[in-house]
Amino acid sequence: MSNRRMDRAETEAIREVLGGNRDAYRVLMDRHFSSVARVAFRITGNKEDAEEAAQEAFLRAYNKLPTFRQDSAFSTWITRIAMNTSINLVERRKRDLSYHAPRIADEPSAADGTVRVADGHASPEGALLSLEAATLRHEAMAGLTPMERAAFTLRHMEEIPMTEIATALNITVNSAKQAVFRAVGKLRRSLAPVAGGLR
Repeated sequence: MSNRRMDRAETEAIREVLGGNRDAYRVLMDRHFSSVARVAFRITGNKEDAEEAAQEAFLRAYNKLPTFRQDSAFSTWITRIAMNTSINLVERRKRDLSYHAPRIADEPSAADGTVRVADGHASPEGALLSLEAATLRHEAMAGLTPMERAAFTLRHMEEIPMTEIATALNITVNSAKQAVFRAVGKLRRSLAPVAGGLR
């Protein structure tokens, strides 16, 4: 996500889309889908939801393109939309008691809704420790509110400046800092048993 001004190709693609050439939107999707999906994955925690949130973000952006003020980069705008769709999706999943992530099993089964984790040729002990650490990290992240998870992800995983996080989440810089601070505190408490927690 960047505050740089858009380049000529993006400006031209937007002009063409607004002029009725829907195919020109592909230029924007090709350039930004993978980074938008990565941010969505950090917020939602799984690939399927991330792809759904990213696709929804691009659909919303397409529909709202006439309202896009080109005083900032398209990447900043689409990332903000993606964060909102990701947070909304996480909140919907929490309300939907019928939604459950797949369980891990020795043999995958579509009927049982189970998946197997690839071992990557690790030793049984190493694989177990990696799985336990990943499970603890996932549970710790799941304990954050969607806003805290988004702010923490953008600051510490995507290394985005606090001012851009505040703009993307439509909150003040101080609120963004507080969300990151709360997230770090919660993660420290959750991960304290793992090698002394976050340092």
